[in-house]
Amino acid sequence: MSTFLIFSIIVIYFGMIMAISYVTSRNRSEDSFFTGDRESPWFLVAFGMVGAALSGVTFVSVPGMVGNNSFYFFQFILGNVVGYLFITFVLIPLYYKLKLVSIYAYLNDRFGKKTYKTGSLFFLVSQSFGASLRLLLAAKILQFAFFDKLGIPFFLTVIIVLLLVWLYTNKSGIKTIVWTDTMQTFFLMLAAVVTIYSITSAMDLSLSDSVNKVVSHEYFKVFNWENNSGNNFYKQFIAGILIAIAMMGLDQNMMQKTLTCKNQWDAQKNTLTFSLILALTQFLFLGLGILLYIYADSIGIKLPLGEQGQFLDTDTLFPNLAINHLGLITGVSFLLGIIAASFSSVDSALTALTTSFTYDFLDMSNKTGEQKKKLKNYVLFGFSVVVFLIIMMFSGSRGDVISLIFKVAGYTYGPLLGLYLFGMFSSVSVKDKWVPLVCVAAPLLTYALSIYLKKSFNFDFGFISIAVNGMFTILGLLLIQKK
Repeated sequence: MSTFLIFSIIVIYFGMIMAISYVTSRNRSEDSFFTGDRESPWFLVAFGMVGAALSGVTFVSVPGMVGNNSFYFFQFILGNVVGYLFITFVLIPLYYKLKLVSIYAYLNDRFGKKTYKTGSLFFLVSQSFGASLRLLLAAKILQFAFFDKLGIPFFLTVIIVLLLVWLYTNKSGIKTIVWTDTMQTFFLMLAAVVTIYSITSAMDLSLSDSVNKVVSHEYFKVFNWENNSGNNFYKQFIAGILIAIAMMGLDQNMMQKTLTCKNQWDAQKNTLTFSLILALTQFLFLGLGILLYIYADSIGIKLPLGEQGQFLDTDTLFPNLAINHLGLITGVSFLLGIIAASFSSVDSALTALTTSFTYDFLDMSNKTGEQKKKLKNYVLFGFSVVVFLIIMMFSGSRGDVISLIFKVAGYTYGPLLGLYLFGMFSSVSVKDKWVPLVCVAAPLLTYALSIYLKKSFNFDFGFISIAVNGMFTILGLLLIQKK
């Protein structure tokens, strides 16, 4: 694929996004950046949220991880669906009842100011790392496909992407993102469908043949009942429930879009529709993963192996085949998909980080229109710098990024999960000043326990570390309750 063609694709795609930004920024208020003026169509939000949730991680990492983890990730997806039901019928009514802009304001009402600030701070850390790791994967692929050929270093590639994101989000924020995410979701899903068609055509497989190839493959192992394994069904399923609640329902990024819907019922329809589309799409990407390995094996491509026999660099499998082996149309659709992933993985995250910090720490609701504009621009730039630094810190990482993201989430979202569950399902009052200590101690204890069990009993928490973390948080809150 020529450098000129790739450059043309990037320019055309960015031009489409800027056109959307121009249209949505007309007739905006100063609060449009944060609330979208609460007039977004629910079905549009639902479809667009799929792209933001998938990002480059699902797009590339999920198909690649099949080689080391078979179909076990689907156990986690089943748990996600249950978690979304909790979000729909418990959290969304709470957020609409309190008319929240930053969802962490609930913690102020329930516990006090220090708990409120602590919850928001944990979100800022979690989202900064999550958004950075998602963008890292997409930026690496753009570097491999395009920027390396121009001699542009990786750090400059990341700066270019962040600058482009700033250009179309700085005016209308979430009001623009609701619409751009819809376009990005379309290109992500189109790339998967085109790749599947290209592989089946290249191997002369019918639809039924392809399905049989997938379900009969050695990687098509869905349920794991081994107790010590990190892929054990109960660990994956429970972790899927809790991580969905934490990374979606307690995440300003995803909930900010939901709260742009006109009313509670529209927001609930949005979440239910989104959860079903997301589950089906992730299943599609897992199936695509098996087809990628089948095709790679048929043309003699082998991934390098680690010391324990596991595949290394699994995130390179899809990009390599799409760009170099499956033809021009597949390569173009893949690049459109990964460009969409690059933007969708960071635009809404930066908007959510800006919203949370300005409302939770800078008292944004009591500022004038001009003050809001200045603060928003300064904070948006500041978090762009933070994302850049985290990306450079992890730029040398290998393996599938999605596992790293969920491991980090288990430690950073665990205290948030504990705070909300304790707040909603108990009437116990706590000593607000000690909550920050509890929320810092809980992930440290979780990490220490995971190391001990791994070394002593070869027992792997897997993604269930978020449940252990949340439990330690709840136990700590009980210890500091008011008599």
